[in-house]
Amino acid sequence: MCERCHSPGGATGQQDPRRKLEGAPILQPVQGWAIYAPRLAGRPPGTDEEFVRLLTTGISRTGASPRLPMPPFRMTKPDAEAVLAYLKSLRR
Repeated sequence: MCERCHSPGGATGQQDPRRKLEGAPILQPVQGWAIYAPRLAGRPPGTDEEFVRLLTTGISRTGASPRLPMPPFRMTKPDAEAVLAYLKSLRR
């Protein structure tokens, strides 16, 4: 599901596979939503610990919940670490 917001064209279904998870503007944001989904490929925002905390607790590196449309994840630590390892493997 990450690709729908974090990849250019992902929300429209016209995604460019060469730009997977490189970040993208949020299409048709609602008031209070984030206007841009950051790049995840290669190096997600923040430290490894902050990213794992986001995926396990729903708390971002700022200490708050991420803005919508980002869902409040509650992964296990091993799953979150696996997602981080996958994203880091997508270096460009």
